[in-house]
Amino acid sequence: MLTIHRVLGVRRAPDGAPGPGHAVVVSGDRVEAVGPFEELHERYGERARVREWDGTLTPGRHEPDGAALLESAYHPDPREADELGTAPLTGDALTALGMTDTRWGASARRGVQRLLATGTTSVSGPFTRPAVRTAVARSGLRDRPGPQPLAPGAPADFAVFAEDGRCLVTVLGGRLVYRGR
Repeated sequence: MLTIHRVLGVRRAPDGAPGPGHAVVVSGDRVEAVGPFEELHERYGERARVREWDGTLTPGRHEPDGAALLESAYHPDPREADELGTAPLTGDALTALGMTDTRWGASARRGVQRLLATGTTSVSGPFTRPAVRTAVARSGLRDRPGPQPLAPGAPADFAVFAEDGRCLVTVLGGRLVYRGR
């Protein structure tokens, strides 16, 4: 199914200037087209659903310390907040937990969700813990040096940010994986 993401502006590259009034057309897991909304709607409108976001669409953020963030910290479960707090645990606090593969996997899934909520679309590994590597792979986050520019044929990995910097939406492989409030 085709989806047109209508936004206030589109940055084709992370540091590029936004194209006001532009939109992105997604087909499956790829970018189909980028350009002025009116032109794209005229071309694809009858076959596409339109999603409207009140922000600027970008290739997303890159987390260069992805392996350290997910393999050197424990992201507590909300049910553990009274005992452990909500901030990631490192150092002696992490050692005292007696981490198992199952616990690492659950922690990595929660860490990945935190990354997605910030508009992160790519991370840097390598991920040495199998449970963490699996959590990253299943999430759709790309293990690569940085976000790819938005262009036809590129992976449909992007985020939409409000004017105040909040992430409104994160899309990986054409799938909406995070939607803010």
